[in-house]
Amino acid sequence: MSNSSSIRQFLLLAFADRRELQLLHFWLCLGIYLAALLGNGLIITTIACDHHLHTPMYFFLLNLSLLDLGSISTTLPKAMANSLWDNTDISYKGWSAQLFFFAFFIEAEFSFLTLMSYDRYVAICKPLHYGTLLGSRACVHMADAAWGTGFLTALLHTANTFSLPLCQGNALDQFFCEIPQILKLSCSHSYLRELGLIVVSACLSFGCFVFIVVSYVEIFRAVLRIPSEQGRHKAFSTCLPHLAVVSLFISTGVFAHLKPPSISSPSLDLVVSFLYSVVPSAVNPLIYSMRNQEFMGSLRKCLGFFSRHRLPHVSSIDSHPVRCVSEKSSTVILFC
Repeated sequence: MSNSSSIRQFLLLAFADRRELQLLHFWLCLGIYLAALLGNGLIITTIACDHHLHTPMYFFLLNLSLLDLGSISTTLPKAMANSLWDNTDISYKGWSAQLFFFAFFIEAEFSFLTLMSYDRYVAICKPLHYGTLLGSRACVHMADAAWGTGFLTALLHTANTFSLPLCQGNALDQFFCEIPQILKLSCSHSYLRELGLIVVSACLSFGCFVFIVVSYVEIFRAVLRIPSEQGRHKAFSTCLPHLAVVSLFISTGVFAHLKPPSISSPSLDLVVSFLYSVVPSAVNPLIYSMRNQEFMGSLRKCLGFFSRHRLPHVSSIDSHPVRCVSEKSSTVILFC
């Protein structure tokens, strides 16, 4: 029998056994990771640079993008390194850090999704009170509460998991460290405290889910009362991206942890966990920016600003063909 203090490393589940498939998974994960970095980085930069986007909705979206970056950076780089170097080890400190930060980012992200539903509810159902209910100070306090909730929840889970005696070896059936996999390694009856914390967290998450559902029921009722079709379409267009992200976040997470044991298998568990822990961070920027004309306009202005400030260094060379190319490039950038 061994306990957690005697374990120096854990063994993660590899994406594949064959070397060719491991390299294929590495390049696939690298592409997804770079897409997530680019998409969320553009959202953060655009919102920070354009004062027209300094509104509660985009303030919460900026925080959500930061959490997406943190979440995918917690799990995917280690998995890519293991696939590249044909390794499955993770140190005890690396395990604890990954466990804490993943729980922190996921819990805080769901809190911000709840705040964003409240923002849409106030904007559509109580537009005259929007400035009062969602002033700058109120938004900062709500954001602090969301970050604090994630930190406190992750701290409690990590501290309690640290105290569990681990008697079932050190092999995790997952490509990253998460609490349910650690509980499978613990001794009998020693995991009841952690299960209690999981139940409390599940109740809080269910409360957030009920709040989101009630908010959207009120939103849809208010939108259907709008007389003009154009007004209804505009109101729906501001809600659909958030509703799509919430649906993706909840459906993948619930299926990953509550799927029937009869259909459970290591390969299916790996795919589902990849969908709920990695894919949303790369897909969320695409969902929020695809049909958001206001954001896309600000993004084009931001890119055009940086391009115009770089062009004089190119056109300073006293050569007519280079000046022509620079002027044409500037025209194309401004036109796009």
